Amino acid sequence: MQLFATNPNIDFMRVRRPAGIFSILLLVASIVLLATRGLNPGIDFKGGVLVELGYEQPVELSSVRQALSDAQLGSASVQYFGTQTDVLVRMAPDETADAAAISDRILAALRTVGQSPEMRRVEFVGAAVGDELAIDGALAALFALIGILIYVAFRFEWKFAVGAIAATSHDAIIVLGWFSLLGLEFDLTVLAAVLATIGYSLNDTIVVYDRVRERFLDLRRSEPVEVINSAVNQTLARTIVTSGTTLFVLLALFFLGGTVVHNFSTALIVGILVGTYSSIFVASGLLPMLGVKHEDLLPPQDEDEVDELP
Repeated sequence: MQLFATNPNIDFMRVRRPAGIFSILLLVASIVLLATRGLNPGIDFKGGVLVELGYEQPVELSSVRQALSDAQLGSASVQYFGTQTDVLVRMAPDETADAAAISDRILAALRTVGQSPEMRRVEFVGAAVGDELAIDGALAALFALIGILIYVAFRFEWKFAVGAIAATSHDAIIVLGWFSLLGLEFDLTVLAAVLATIGYSLNDTIVVYDRVRERFLDLRRSEPVEVINSAVNQTLARTIVTSGTTLFVLLALFFLGGTVVHNFSTALIVGILVGTYSSIFVASGLLPMLGVKHEDLLPPQDEDEVDELP
């Protein structure tokens, strides 16, 4: 069953300039947020101790926080780990104590109040290791963008490569800006979601660009804006179905997956929404601005071999 009985004829390119202004405003806001507020790094990047505790009965987080505060461990972050019987305690790095000593202090503090928890696991990340992970993560994103630039430049033409890089960077920066705005914790799982967003956005853009190239071959005498508009309309059903099914899964993770995958699913939800928007309005909208024309894609042919826009 097809989503549309016939190909729609929506004039997306008519609003490419307002959409471009909107994207620029989003990018500027995201960059300002990142420059002023920055990201809220998780234990993976800033270092610290993570302790997972298990209770036999559901426990109130307020009582856990109070017990840790009374034991002068008030800087700890406390949250549920899926259920109300599983609790995660995160603490900033302490160079005067190792992970075992900190976990012992946490257990001793909590055993004095209410239920006695069971220690499930203890993880420690040093500040130096956290800095190294942050640098490696930034390099991974940079190398991914460089690889995309090379791939698209070889597969299409340099103007398409510029459009793909602009759209992909646009999506990643806005996801980071969203996390900065809300102050959500940024850890390795969120970084993985940002990289997944880059891949998803590129895939969506390549699908549109493939159809643009095909339409340039079919529509020899049509204006470039008409050709690009036709290509976007022909891929619209695929874009809606792909994005919709992906969002359905991510929303299930967001609402039912628990705290562990909350930030991961948030990053992907924002990335899918922004990536779908950018493949239509940013990646495609930039092509006329970059001066893409028939001569960039067509081999020399007779002018008689012409089809009209359907």
